[in-house]
This record gives sequence, structure tokens and C-alpha cells, in this order.
Amino acid sequence: MPRHVAVVMDGNGRWAQNRGLARTEGHAAGEEALVDAAYGALAAGIEVLTVYAFSTENWRRPVDEVRYLMGFNESLLKRRRDELNAEGVKITFSGRRDWRVPRRVLKNMDEAAELTKNNKVMTLNMAFNYGGRAEIVDAVKKLVEDKVPAHKIDEKAIRSRLYHPEFPDPDLMVRTSGEFRISNYLLWEIAYSELVFTDVLWPDFRREHLYEAVREYQNRERRFGGVEQ
Repeated sequence: MPRHVAVVMDGNGRWAQNRGLARTEGHAAGEEALVDAAYGALAAGIEVLTVYAFSTENWRRPVDEVRYLMGFNESLLKRRRDELNAEGVKITFSGRRDWRVPRRVLKNMDEAAELTKNNKVMTLNMAFNYGGRAEIVDAVKKLVEDKVPAHKIDEKAIRSRLYHPEFPDPDLMVRTSGEFRISNYLLWEIAYSELVFTDVLWPDFRREHLYEAVREYQNRERRFGGVEQ
């Protein structure tokens, strides 16, 4: 069983457009997929589930959609944090806390993290205002701030300054909607992850699809650059 699974939740807009609905309706429909996938991961014994909730590039989307996503993610935390807390799920976040994120959203993020900080059954990590390149840049800035000499900068030094160095690297990354891209997601962490791509649009994704991806992962041979002797 993979310890850490990362998911790119893609296809909300297409799901809505296929039904003649506004793109925001697709994001709303994706909530049920997220909750079912999270409970599926919990039941399977996965330790960390990281989901791509909002990227640093998503700010380029239409203003109305960005505004909706900010409010949606805020209300999602309010509606779901108590039930996740009751199940022993720790809620964490990866990403930049910059001026673009409304204060009320940051407040709800902090409240969810504080409420669930002592839970140990599973971690639901939400990549919010997240970019893989931004994370590496931020890690390098910390190296500079810490005045680390060049000869002491190695992978361990960089990794220790990532957003969540305590997490194991993802064993498995799943992307929905039939796209074959990484999209600036966990660039450092997925160096040796197994990648699974599915045609299922995110609002239609359920725990059964997660389990299918896990089974595919279990049938692969992970060599990490080596060969079997």
C-alpha cells in the first residue's frame, strides 16, 4: 500500500461544460469526489493524501471563477473539518500564504489545521496557492536566509526546507481527466513517484478509481534508478 498518494483533481470545467453548466458547477460537484476519495484513502490505510486544490497558475483564470474558488475552498473547510476531525484526519496545507489569498480564507485554513493538529490516522494535505517551482524557490530563499554555505547545500538541506519535509515522498501520483501533464505539482517530491493517468473527470472520481490506481501501482516494479541483481 502506498504511504503517500498525490492527486491532481482535473476536469471540473469540462464536466460542467459537457452538461451545459457553468464551470463553477463542476467545482461544486468535485467536492463529493474529494470527500469520497479521502474516506477511501482513510479506509485503505494511506498515511498522506495530497490534493491539488488551487495552483499558483490558477490566478490567471477569470476573476469570477477565482473568486468562486476562494469562497468554495473556504466553505468546504467549514463544512467538512468537523467530520474529518472526528475520523482522526489531520488537515494541513502546502503553498504560499501571500497577499493574493483573502485573510478570511487563511483564517479558516489556520482553524482547520489547529483543530486537527493532533490527529494521527491520516493526513489530508491541501496544496493551495501551490506551485512546485515556487516551493523550490522558497526553499532556496530559506537557505539564503539561514546563511547556509554553498558546500553544505545538498538534497537533504533543500528537502528540509520544503513546505512539509516530514511527509514521505508520494509513492503514487494520480491525475484525472485524461491529461498527461505534471502541471507544476510537487516537482521535487515526485522524482520517483509512480504516475497513473485516468480519463475519469474529477467530479466522477470515487474511491473505486483510487483503488484502481493503487492496484496499478502495486503491479509496478520500483527500482529508483537501480536494477535487480
